[in-house]
Amino acid sequence: MINTGRIQQALTPTARKILFGKTADACVDAELHYATQVDCAHLLMLAECGIVDGARVACLLNEIEKLRWSDFEPLYGHSAPRGLFLLYEDYLIEKLGARTGGILQTARSRNDLNATILRLRLRLPYQRLLDEALRAQAVLLRRAQRFADVVMPAYTHYQAAVPVTYGHYLAGVAQALGRDIEDLFSAGSGLQVCPLGAGAVGGTSLPINAAKTAALLGFESSAANSIDAVASRDLVLRLLSAQAILGVTLSRLAGDLILWSTAEFGFLAFPDQLVGSSSMMPQKRNPFLLEHVQGRSTVALGAFVSAAAAMHAKPFTNSIAVGTEAVSHIWKAFESITEAAVLARLVLAGAKPEREAMLRRAQDGYTNATELANRLMQQNGVSFRTAHLKVGSIIREALERGGEPLQRAVARSNGDGQMVSVEGLEPATIADAGIYGGGPGPTSHESCLKTLRAEWSRNRERKRLQARQWRNADESLSAAVRQFIEQQI
Repeated sequence: MINTGRIQQALTPTARKILFGKTADACVDAELHYATQVDCAHLLMLAECGIVDGARVACLLNEIEKLRWSDFEPLYGHSAPRGLFLLYEDYLIEKLGARTGGILQTARSRNDLNATILRLRLRLPYQRLLDEALRAQAVLLRRAQRFADVVMPAYTHYQAAVPVTYGHYLAGVAQALGRDIEDLFSAGSGLQVCPLGAGAVGGTSLPINAAKTAALLGFESSAANSIDAVASRDLVLRLLSAQAILGVTLSRLAGDLILWSTAEFGFLAFPDQLVGSSSMMPQKRNPFLLEHVQGRSTVALGAFVSAAAAMHAKPFTNSIAVGTEAVSHIWKAFESITEAAVLARLVLAGAKPEREAMLRRAQDGYTNATELANRLMQQNGVSFRTAHLKVGSIIREALERGGEPLQRAVARSNGDGQMVSVEGLEPATIADAGIYGGGPGPTSHESCLKTLRAEWSRNRERKRLQARQWRNADESLSAAVRQFIEQQI
């Protein structure tokens, strides 16, 4: 059906090909399952409110169910000169006649329909990303526990700084990842609000029950303002923002692991399953999965910029630039950041810390210097700045002597009037003593892990309940449709 009354000719073929492709097959695969889900809920509500005839609704629901059972096979191979939904509606009108097939758009527009379909489509990739982020955090927490005694230097400006442990480092990343997960939950709160009922932009005068439709589709509430419901896609921006921040965390982790796996560091070893070879250089073992983490973790940031730019300064009403062009970037972003989380988890689970190399660098890097300055301050009553200057001089002299151990250098300098104990100045002892300020000491470390485990358990349950809510709504809607059809036919 081309003639809409106001417009009597189809869209020019060139434009149609750009916007809809040669056929509607890709759109059918991506959207029609969700569109028919919305239709079923909408039709049940219309019948319950007495707005349309129940018998006709039953016939329409029955035909929609047939289409769903056939995986929409009758619609494949067709062009969609006015978009997927109208192709689908035309099919129903052809099968059932205009009086029945034309009911679908009662009290509804493509504007609120598209906004609702978007939220339904986002549920699966959103849940998968939460799954993978939580799985990555679980690996971090387990490894942080396992390697709590593996002493290594913490780094600032790529220089060995103070003694910590590999487990302490992993717990730090786990804590940052936990905030990223919280951001995802916060951004995803918009998935619980149903835009259906907003119509084109001004709601409707027909006595619909938007809360009923929202409940049938598994939403917690319906939109309170019709303009906001069809104009806003800030849900997409918030999800992309949360993804981009998660990507930053993953990329920083990947950067450290790549560096620490080099021969120059030798801190980490990866099994064969997590490295690649060179097509030319037989000695190579490349941790290339981490480079994919770095690359894929940037996609969400680019998508956010593109989406925000597409939305910027557009009228606050339904807009193709906002609702279609800007939204198009989120699917690749979800895929890429989820894959980055999976790859990071695999590498973390397989990475083996080289204890001796890590400890040796902590010793050779004079990471015990700050603790020595603390002792000078406490045992000689001098200011920390004075102690800092003294220790700096000791280390400079030690380096001039070929890099002698700090304890030996202190023994030489103890005759200048400022005596200090060097007992327990080993990096491992210092790391164990770091129980204040969230340091790597055992009590501090275990307290951090205990808090993170509790947060992880709460978030896992939160995600499980959300998934169950949506799954139960799908099942209940299908049952309600079947029951309605049986009662009417």
